[in-house]
Amino acid sequence: MKRSIVHWFAAKVKPRTEKKIKAYLEAKGIEHCILFRDEEPVLPGIVFIRANYEQVLSISAASGLTMSYLYDAASKQFQIIPDKQITDFRFLHQYSDRTFVLPNPENLQGGEKVRVIKGEFAGIEGELYRIKGHKRVVVRVEGLVSLATTYIPKECLERI
Repeated sequence: MKRSIVHWFAAKVKPRTEKKIKAYLEAKGIEHCILFRDEEPVLPGIVFIRANYEQVLSISAASGLTMSYLYDAASKQFQIIPDKQITDFRFLHQYSDRTFVLPNPENLQGGEKVRVIKGEFAGIEGELYRIKGHKRVVVRVEGLVSLATTYIPKECLERI
């Protein structure tokens, strides 16, 4: 990984520090994704930061806040979160009344890769699973979280 290229990274933080970290990142002009619902973080203890590798290393030290980044054992670097996953995650958050966080996403196996082509979720890509009796598209941020949509009819989906 080139250290100067900007990517999304995920960090685990101490609970209840998300707002403090958000304020710090905003003050420094660093792009981030920390979503809240009713003043509470959607993903407690998780923040997404878009920066280059050097910036990511300096954020924790400069802010005085404890952060541990997701690590990719294969590359021996911090795990890079694809832009599309963050985009889809943010988009689904807008429909929080029709999506939900899956408590045990690691239990989902073998979902078919699909793209929503019609309706309010058009453009979302994920995996198709049957959850609670309905087919739902699941968007994953690997190693951290999965969000599931409400029921989506098969005519609104295409395989990818």
